Amino acid sequence: MDIYIVGGAVRDRLLNLPVKDRDWVVVGATPETMLAQGYRPVGKDFPVFLHPKTQEEYALARTERKIAKGYHGFSFHTSPDVTLEEDLARRDLTINAIAEAADGALTDPYNGQADLKAGILRHVSEAFVEDPVRILRLARFAARFDFAVAPETMALMRRMVDNGEADALVAERVWQELAKGLMEKKPSRMFLVLRECGALKRILPEVDALFGVPQRADYHPEIDCGDHTMRVLDYAAAADYPLAVRFAALSHDLGKALTPEHVLPRHIAHEERGIAPLAELCRRLRVPNDCRDLAHITTVNHTKVHQAFELRPTTVLRMLKDCDALRRPERFLQMLDACLADARGRLNFEDTPYPQRDYLADILAATLQLDAGAIAAACQDKASIPATLDQARAEIIANRKEHWESR
Repeated sequence: MDIYIVGGAVRDRLLNLPVKDRDWVVVGATPETMLAQGYRPVGKDFPVFLHPKTQEEYALARTERKIAKGYHGFSFHTSPDVTLEEDLARRDLTINAIAEAADGALTDPYNGQADLKAGILRHVSEAFVEDPVRILRLARFAARFDFAVAPETMALMRRMVDNGEADALVAERVWQELAKGLMEKKPSRMFLVLRECGALKRILPEVDALFGVPQRADYHPEIDCGDHTMRVLDYAAAADYPLAVRFAALSHDLGKALTPEHVLPRHIAHEERGIAPLAELCRRLRVPNDCRDLAHITTVNHTKVHQAFELRPTTVLRMLKDCDALRRPERFLQMLDACLADARGRLNFEDTPYPQRDYLADILAATLQLDAGAIAAACQDKASIPATLDQARAEIIANRKEHWESR
C-alpha cells in the first residue's frame, strides 16, 4: 500500500506556514490490511484508522456519491482499486487536493500549486455543489489566507444558494465554521464572501441587513453599517481578542438595521432594538452562552461606554450592576475591549485615543476593592445593606471620576 500526506498539511507547508495536523490517505489497502498492521479503526461512515504509535488519522482512499440533500447525504466507496487521483477529486478546493509522498514528491492533478501562488480559491469539480458546508469552508479560507474566489467558483456557490442547498445546513455546523472564521486573521473576508454568494442572507440575515444602512458621516465615514461592522471585527482580530469578543464585535450593532427610515442616518435607541435580533441569532445557531452573554451586554451598553466620562457615578454603578461586573469582572473587561474595537473600527479612526476603556477598568478595579463584608457587618438594619453598599460604591466611582478629570 502507498501512504500520502494530503490536504491542509501539504497546503500550509507550501505556503511556509506552521503545519498543525497531518491527514493521511492510504491507497491500495483494505481494512483488514490496516488492522493487521496495528491500526485502530475509528471511522463511522468510512474507514479511518489511528496509527498505532502517532495516533494520527489514516483514511483509506475513497470515492463518494451524493444520495440525499445536506452534508450527511453521501455514500462512500473504499477499495484497493481507488486511485489517489480519484480520492483527491472528491476534495473541495484545488489548494486542498495536493498529496505528498514519503519521498516529498507531490501529486497535484488539479493545479493547486498554481492557485496557491496566485492566491485563488477554486473548486476541484462540480461535486463541490453536493456539500453546502463547503460554502462556509471556502469563506473561512478566504478569511485565513485573504485569497480571491475564482469567478466560476463564486457562480457555483450562488447556484447552490439559489437551489436551497445552504438551507440544509444545521445550526451546530454553521456555528462551528463561523467560530473558526471569526478566529482567522481577517474575518471580514468570510462574511463578505458569504454575502457575495447570497449565503449570508440565509445564514445570518441579521448581519446581512446591516449592509446598505446609512450612518452619520461625522461619526462614521465608512460606507454603511455593514462596512463599519466588518472594520470592527477586523480590529478585534488584529488585537487578537478571543472568540466571545469577536462575536460581540460582529453583533453589537444589529439594531441599526431596524432603525425607522425617517430617523436615518441617526440610530436612536439602536441598542435596545438590537436585543431581539441578537437573541434570535443566538437561539437559531445555538451560540455558546459565553458568546451570547457578552454580545448582549455589549449591544446594550456600548454607547454608554463611549460616553463614560459624561455619566454620573450612579449611572456608572448601574451599568456595572447590569453587567454583573462585580461578580464577573473579566467579562466586563472583555466588553470594554469590544467597545474599543467599535470606536476604532471606523474609517480614519483606527488610532483614535480611547481612554474610556482604562477609565472604566480603573473604576471597576477600585470598586472591587471595597470590603463589602465589613460594610454589611456594620449595618444594624440588614435591609439597608444593599443601599449602603451602593452608596459606598458610588462614592468610590465619584472619587475616581474626580481623579481622572483632574489629570
